[in-house]
Amino acid sequence: MGHRLACLVISASALANSTGVVAELSNHEMLARDIFRELIEINTTDSVGDNTAAAEAMATRLLGAGFPESDIHILSPAPRKGNLVFRLRSPAPALKPILLLAHLDVVEAEPDDWSIPPFEFLERDGYYYGRGTTDDKAMCAIWMANMIRLKQQGYRPNRDIIVALTADEEGGPNNGVTYLLAEHFELIEAAFVLNEGGGGAMQDGKRIANSVQAAEKVYQSYELSVTNPGGHSSLPRSDNAIYQLAKALIRISEHQFPIELNEVTRAWVRQGFSALPARQTEIAQGILETPPSAQSVSFFERVPAYNARVRTTCVATQLQAGHAENALPQRATATVNCRILPGVPPERVLQTLVSLVDDPQISFTPMNDPTPSPASPLTEEVMAPIQEITEDLWPGVAVIPTMSTGATDGLYFRNAGIPVYGVSGIFGDMNDVRAHGRDERILIESFFDGLEFLDRLVRAHTSE
Repeated sequence: MGHRLACLVISASALANSTGVVAELSNHEMLARDIFRELIEINTTDSVGDNTAAAEAMATRLLGAGFPESDIHILSPAPRKGNLVFRLRSPAPALKPILLLAHLDVVEAEPDDWSIPPFEFLERDGYYYGRGTTDDKAMCAIWMANMIRLKQQGYRPNRDIIVALTADEEGGPNNGVTYLLAEHFELIEAAFVLNEGGGGAMQDGKRIANSVQAAEKVYQSYELSVTNPGGHSSLPRSDNAIYQLAKALIRISEHQFPIELNEVTRAWVRQGFSALPARQTEIAQGILETPPSAQSVSFFERVPAYNARVRTTCVATQLQAGHAENALPQRATATVNCRILPGVPPERVLQTLVSLVDDPQISFTPMNDPTPSPASPLTEEVMAPIQEITEDLWPGVAVIPTMSTGATDGLYFRNAGIPVYGVSGIFGDMNDVRAHGRDERILIESFFDGLEFLDRLVRAHTSE
């Protein structure tokens, strides 16, 4: 996924708890680190990696921990695209299962672009390095280690606990979640899902907030294209395809879609901006008014991460034109990528773009099928344990509901009627997000914080 850590409000008064030195590891922590190392060192990119190898390695660990073979499934829609699904069974299930989701695949990593080998697990200066350390193999390792510990402790949950470690979340033709929902729904049906998409935000080594992703925007790209007879560049003409397309893109760039809030973004505004100085809090809260105050709108528009959470956005991302330096262009094309708010029909966005361009010679072609998903309800059942555990582990750190501007596999579960909550308790530097980037890394202390937080959270939802 794009940015795993939601962008949160920065406020000096909200800072809490500096990070410390990681103590000597317990047996459980050593297990988690060893699993983490094993996963990082298995290349699971779409191009040459092997998701099935990672799934099989984890299945071997489960068998060694005493999980029955009948409860462990490696399901592969295509070579190298295996998905692992297993469960810890309740002796007397009183509730519908919960599902713990993470993806095994990672984005590409060119060794020449990195200062270290991307598929070697490296410990340095308080960090674990390697492709997938933040997106999303930390969560895979945590689910594995915590489930193995529950099994070894003879834990008796009041509901089944399912884990799904999947393929092609980052791209590729065999998305694991869509495959499991279509072909093996009985194995993953659950009351709700805990997933990536949220997480903790830090600044200058201080924990600021623990976010819970409960909604995400809809991904939709369009190709804009215009054709022209062209001709010799020494004989310019007024109907130049490049100029024609450029005018259209400028019109799109100058448009702001209307502000539209939902339950999640309203909660984000109310809670996420409350720690600002009083005057700034008042200005930010103005976005909740009907209509929003002009001062608040201006405040949000100045910060891209704020603006993108309260309105649909469309932006030009690619441009191609012309066939020779001495010829008038016969064709010009551009990609416009939209991130559409939940509940906003994609057709309405397309109609707006066509109306803005107002040029019948420019064609609009959808480049993908949009997958809208409803926001997950912020129920007391889900939010209360997150708030209690966060306060216990990191007093004063706020829990903030968020809507991702990027995308996760949670949207497919939401469309299947299963709520999804992105939360991890893994804190990362807001100003140094390396997911999908060079020298990806995770704070060692944050990895073990997530291990503890998610163990407590799962127990809170499965204890008698």
